This record gives sequence, structure tokens and C-alpha cells, in this order.
Amino acid sequence: MTGFETQRAALAEVVAIPVTPFAADGSIDEAAYTALLERLVGAGVRTLTPNGNTGEFYALTPRERRRVTELTVAAAGERAAVLVGVGHDVPTAVEAARHARDLGAHMVMVHQPVHPYVSDGGWVDYHRAIAEAVPETGVVPYLKNAALPGARLAELGAACPNVIGVKYAVPDAARFAAFARDAGLDRFVWVAGLAEPYAPSYYSAGATGFTSGLVNVAPGVSLSMIEALRSGDYPKAMKVWEQIRRFEELRGADASANNVTVVKEALASLGLCRRDVRPPSRELPEAERAEVAAIAAGWSI
Repeated sequence: MTGFETQRAALAEVVAIPVTPFAADGSIDEAAYTALLERLVGAGVRTLTPNGNTGEFYALTPRERRRVTELTVAAAGERAAVLVGVGHDVPTAVEAARHARDLGAHMVMVHQPVHPYVSDGGWVDYHRAIAEAVPETGVVPYLKNAALPGARLAELGAACPNVIGVKYAVPDAARFAAFARDAGLDRFVWVAGLAEPYAPSYYSAGATGFTSGLVNVAPGVSLSMIEALRSGDYPKAMKVWEQIRRFEELRGADASANNVTVVKEALASLGLCRRDVRPPSRELPEAERAEVAAIAAGWSI
């Protein structure tokens, strides 16, 4: 897609979803957040997604989400692409997308609609309204709806040239392979939206990037996986998979109840931020903290 080559290349990477650290008084710890971003970029991470689910998007206020965006764009500078999470109702999402654009962010990721009634056509309308509001900005739908046919994404892409990629987060590699081909395998950059556990299988089916929350803890581990995948060394990629398996199992347990909690616990064990999360998430019980700390300590940080 002419005009979006840089953004498309940034999606074919480890797409980091930074956590949002909180201070003792419950506010965003801006210094800790900036330090975490510097750590990621310094390690070689080239794509940052503020206001993602690992950043507790739905637990942040609109003002906090704007501030997180501002901090991320400032920290990234020219060193990393910024993909800003936006969502909620259309006016709120549009306002956030325009704010991101005005700050110089490269792209926006549109969170999966949380409305209880989502029609296929309505899904297209929702994303089209946001994409058309920021035509010069790359737009990446975050897709968790297993029932949506690929033809609907193709329809959106035909209407909006700036819809350049998809964060695909349906846990079914065969469905992904079919959906990507129905929608247009080469039309969009496909990002495996379920992180490292799904990266090898989704990469083999056409996803050239993957999202990561684990990268907050051990950037080198995540980067080693994408390097292995790019080189076609699936045995090496699966060695990384084995290395991160237990950590990701802890995150995914109980319908991913502790998805963010485990990442923040690992960071806390390394002295990088507090373990605090906001409801409806909750801190890990004492009994599980030691296991998370042991895993984090065992990685080459």
C-alpha cells in the first residue's frame, strides 16, 4: 500500500504492549513507564503499543490514556513506531485516534468492540468511521471475533486504504490461515495477536509479526523468537516457545484473569515497577509470586 510502507514494516515485528505502572497512590508512575519504554527500545524493540490490553486500557481514564500516548511518543522519538490503542464508542475512538495522529504516532490499533451486539456490517461501519477520521494514519483492527468472515475485512480494506494490518487474536491457527486468505493475505500485514505461544503456528500461516506482553520482562527472549521465525528455524523458535511456556500458561489461566498481573509481578521481582493492577484484575496470591519471580530470574534479561 503506497504511503504506508514504514508502518507496514513496523507491524512485521515484535509488537510490544507495554504495561502501565502505577504509583503507590494509584496514579500512573510516569518515570517508571518511561524507563520501561527506554528498556524496550534499548533492547531493540521497534514497535510500541500504548493503551493495549496489557497496558490495562479499559482500566484507564480518557485523560490517562492520552497521557500514556504522549509519554510513549516522546520516549520513542525516531527510534520506534508507535501504535496507539483506541476504542470504546466511535466519538471516543475518533478523538483518541486524532490525538495520536496529532502527536505524530504512526498508527492506531482499534480494540475489539465490547458492545454485546456486534453485526458483521456494524463491525465494518465501526472501523470505517475511525479509519476515515484519520486517513493519513495507519489503522489496525484488533480482531477477536471468530465468526467474522474474511470478506468483511476485505470490504473494510477496499473502503479504507489506511487499514493496513490486523491483530488477529482468535486462538485457531487453521481459522486464521483461512481468514487471512479470504480477506487478502498480501493486502494486510498479519500480526499474531495471541503473543509468543501462537507465533510459530501463525507465522507459518502468514503472520509476519506478533504482539507481546512478555517482552516487557525479557525483550531478548521475544526478539530471539522472531529472529528464529524469520530465518525459518522453527526448531529454534520452539526452543524459545518451551522457555516461555509456563509463564504464558500462568497468564492464560482462568480465562486470562492474570494476564497483566503475571507480567507486572515479574517486573516487580526485577525491581522495574510495582506489582499493582487495577480492578477487575487483581494481584497474584503470595503462593504464586515465587514461581513467577523464578521464571523471570531464569531468563537472560
